[in-house]
Amino acid sequence: MKRIILAGSLAAVALLSCTPKASTAASPVLAVSTAEQIAQGKTIFENSCGRCHKLPDPAKHTPVQWVGIMNSMAPKAKLTDEQHQWVYDYVVSVKK
Repeated sequence: MKRIILAGSLAAVALLSCTPKASTAASPVLAVSTAEQIAQGKTIFENSCGRCHKLPDPAKHTPVQWVGIMNSMAPKAKLTDEQHQWVYDYVVSVKK
């Protein structure tokens, strides 16, 4: 029983740690990128991400999958918290 509780707790912590980072410049209310910022996110995605590898189709991943991808790749691309948010908002805005 203790193992089940521990496994559930660890899964919850892992899931919560994979959420997009909030920008320190943003207000405490949920930040929503503007259309201009999302356009900048697309440019950053194409230029920064495409510099090292073939770009994935944004519509092929769910928003939850993008959280993990972005949290893994944004530091490698040296994105600021704002850029991280803009790229995330761009990729999840692409419709299938």
